[in-house]
Amino acid sequence: MWSNVIIAFVLAVLTSFVITPYTMRLAKKVGALDIPEKRKVHKKPIPRLGGIAVIAGFLVSVTYLLIILNMENVDIYDGQDYFVKLGGFFVGILLLGITCFIDDSKGVPAIIKLCVQIISALIVCFAGIRIENINLPFLSGELNEVFSYIITVCWIIGVTNAINLIDGLDGLSSGISLVSCISLILIFALNNSPLLAMILATALAGAILGFLPFNFNPAKTFIGDTGSNFLGFSLAVISILGVAKTYTALVLVAPIIVLGLPIFDTLFAIIRRIVKGKSLKAVLQPDRGHLHHRLMDKGYTQRQAVMILYGLSATLGLFTIVLLEGGIWKALSFALLVIALIGVGYKDICNLRDNNEL
Repeated sequence: MWSNVIIAFVLAVLTSFVITPYTMRLAKKVGALDIPEKRKVHKKPIPRLGGIAVIAGFLVSVTYLLIILNMENVDIYDGQDYFVKLGGFFVGILLLGITCFIDDSKGVPAIIKLCVQIISALIVCFAGIRIENINLPFLSGELNEVFSYIITVCWIIGVTNAINLIDGLDGLSSGISLVSCISLILIFALNNSPLLAMILATALAGAILGFLPFNFNPAKTFIGDTGSNFLGFSLAVISILGVAKTYTALVLVAPIIVLGLPIFDTLFAIIRRIVKGKSLKAVLQPDRGHLHHRLMDKGYTQRQAVMILYGLSATLGLFTIVLLEGGIWKALSFALLVIALIGVGYKDICNLRDNNEL
């Protein structure tokens, strides 16, 4: 199994890394440039089609492995037919990718993008990738089909927009997605999840890592809506595939905790915009109230803010892994210790920053 995981990772890294420079040239040709404005922090136009390289790295890696594993008759989804599921997943990626490419190049109204997200999520559901069972303290059992569709579509759209909304600093959405992928891979390994979920998560992690050198501060290219929507959409779908056979409360909650940072930021943004705009339409209006904006307003540099959010995301991932492996008390003690260490060091870090020593 692990040799296949390594192959998926290496192929995705190399493909994404090699293709990224070509996406930068393409962006300049089609006018897909991120122009500086008041809400943004970069000072010059930056190409924003890096997501194409990430998608390419992912698809090349997954396609190659599927061909090889089928030739070797390896069972990668617990004896079930997975071609329809993957077909729906890939069609959703294609539809969302085309729409976001147009958005990055020419611009697309937010409501149109939301409609395409809903359609893509429904395609995935019709292909058989759904949250069908649940086992929580006050709610357990098999979900009604309609309710299953609603929960799945809301999950996919929610995570897609969570990653998209947090994409505000160099390397932020891609780095947090990478941390989330690594956390999911470890969770899948601990949980004996289907090999298919492991391969998809590893290919996604590799594709992100191959792109990240071009995207980390100071960024040479941005992942764009094409990339951020792809990352969120893929993380949402892969997390469903990875827990599809195990419906214990902890396993079902695990992806929510792993993706807790972008999810929290999105929920906070929705509430903030509704309260500020006094209308549901205000949810679609961008602002400067995200976590990364607040950190920069506190005086942190782009790189410092990104590293802080990486750390928070990694802590959530580690908390989830400890929770699954060691239980609630070990996870809580770990979380409290991390919070205490951060609290002790916060003042000294701020002093170093204020004295330009950090």
